[in-house]
Amino acid sequence: MIEWILILLAIAAVAGLLGMGRISGAALTGAKWLAIIALVLFLLVLFGIIGLAA
Repeated sequence: MIEWILILLAIAAVAGLLGMGRISGAALTGAKWLAIIALVLFLLVLFGIIGLAA
């Protein structure tokens, strides 16, 4: 998931430099939502609410 966040941030940076505001904004929004989801999942695993081991 971190890989997708970094890809979207790179897309947003390039689109922003090229003046494509809508694409940059969409990529930043996607990266922001993925970062929130990753943080929530990390906290749930950290506090033992969900387990990753089968």
